[in-house]
Amino acid sequence: MLLATQAKTMLVLQDKMNAKVNPDWLAVKSPFLRAVVIEGAEAIEHHGWKWWKKQDCDLAQLQMELVDIWHFLLSDLLIQADGDFSLAEQAIFADIDQDSVSFDGKDYPFSSLTLLDKLELMIGLSAAKRTNIGLFSTLLTDCQMDWNELYAQYVSKNVLNFFRQDNGYKEGTYIKEWGGKEDNEHLVEIMAKLDATAEEYQDLLYQELNKRYQLLNIT
Repeated sequence: MLLATQAKTMLVLQDKMNAKVNPDWLAVKSPFLRAVVIEGAEAIEHHGWKWWKKQDCDLAQLQMELVDIWHFLLSDLLIQADGDFSLAEQAIFADIDQDSVSFDGKDYPFSSLTLLDKLELMIGLSAAKRTNIGLFSTLLTDCQMDWNELYAQYVSKNVLNFFRQDNGYKEGTYIKEWGGKEDNEHLVEIMAKLDATAEEYQDLLYQELNKRYQLLNIT
């Protein structure tokens, strides 16, 4: 179950990250749902779709694609809400429990669709400039994730990106390997020790990253 505090945190983080790329990102209105179309196709590739040959599903990569897709869905919701976090949050919860969607005059009950069917449906909706959080929610379940795990992965990716920038990533002075481990490995270890449902989760992640960075005398 996604908490309201988690939804608000992710919306705020997405706004900050987009603003790092372009301070006027809301006014520019980039086609974020087009990115969902592309990421959805990549997710299909990671799942495997060629019926004429044996293919193995790469679940880890498939989950990563969903995290990336969520970045773009949040961005589109913020644009639709003109940057109003409360309105964007309401849009998330408006259909998060929906179990079907009507598209092009046809009803699609999610329970009757395969994972590939759902990815195709998400691509179709995105190409038509529509979102459905209920569909995304059932995709999480199919990919053996829940909202808490998505939240943890989403926030951790954003926090690490901000931490890198704050410590010289853009200038080329950031050191990615600390004590024989890359920073993303340290991040995974820290994530395992924290409660992703805590309201201060993002701040704790950043603080713990910084402690390790300083402890290992990274300068």
